[in-house]
Amino acid sequence: MSTARERILEATEELLADKDALAISTRAICDRAKVGMPEIYRQFGDKQGLLTAVADIGFARFLAEKRRNPLTDDPVADLRTAWDSHVTFALRNPYLYRLMFTPTGDAKPRAIEEARAILLKAVERCHDAGRLRMPPELAGQSILSANVGVCMMALSFPDLFGEPDISRAVRDAVIGRATGTGTGTEEEDTRIATATVLARALLGTLTGTEPVNDAALDALTALPAE
Repeated sequence: MSTARERILEATEELLADKDALAISTRAICDRAKVGMPEIYRQFGDKQGLLTAVADIGFARFLAEKRRNPLTDDPVADLRTAWDSHVTFALRNPYLYRLMFTPTGDAKPRAIEEARAILLKAVERCHDAGRLRMPPELAGQSILSANVGVCMMALSFPDLFGEPDISRAVRDAVIGRATGTGTGTEEEDTRIATATVLARALLGTLTGTEPVNDAALDALTALPAE
């Protein structure tokens, strides 16, 4: 037989399937859980304490799905998979997701640290493979921030930001910036850098501020013939 605490948590989760946490009254929760109003305060302190407990349950499910993401020989591809699974969870649980990632009050879901740690491990795999272009901590924070932002915009403004292509575009831009895989091949990146050196030198020559130097000549000879 379930306890009063379990029934209250279950009732709150069920109500969150259809409406935002702020729209759910304690009376509705109590009626659904078949408990008296004081039971919420006895078990959780107040409604905010209850919502924090429900957010923690949501994070437990979210993290369980994260841990089930497959690992392949391509850590960058695995980062994209992790991004997509995050979005899938958000779209499947819109009101619960909002509660998890937009907490109010002083109490914050503790599991956000574990979510960040799981992503950091995925980013460190890219670092170990020589495929990371910024510090792992910064890369992880950037990716998670962008991932949550995409989800929030899709949930809040589905007509404007709900298309899957938007998520994929932001995903590829952010992960590409962190890993160097979003702008082309290494050969293309080298050509861009070489052309930049040459362009600066030619501009200096044309304006009379700087002659063509050895670096520019080297850059000119390095550009492949078309």
